[in-house]
Amino acid sequence: MSLTSTTADGTQIVTVNAERIDAAMAIQFKEDMRATTENGPDRVILDLSEVKFIDSSGLGAIVAAMKQLGQGRKLDLAGLTPMVDKVFRLTRMDTVFDLYASLSDATTATRINS
Repeated sequence: MSLTSTTADGTQIVTVNAERIDAAMAIQFKEDMRATTENGPDRVILDLSEVKFIDSSGLGAIVAAMKQLGQGRKLDLAGLTPMVDKVFRLTRMDTVFDLYASLSDATTATRINS
């Protein structure tokens, strides 16, 4: 699993450089997210713009990554492709995470969910 990370204005942006987050990648994703976000800023934006497919294992891995951040830290999701967005909405995970149409929207905090 390839993740890249930058920090700007007190926000860490983690980009997933893969087209899938599925059962084959979920464990590695969780480990990489933990290592990447450990001791970082209070807000983390996960850029999913390259992810075309996510299954229940991938969804669980993102939830686990949010929990790993701990109290007082927040994980927002940005750039969801239509299929990934659909999974988050069908599973009602859009009530758990703030979803943003693009990374730009997330950095300026323009919410797309209510």
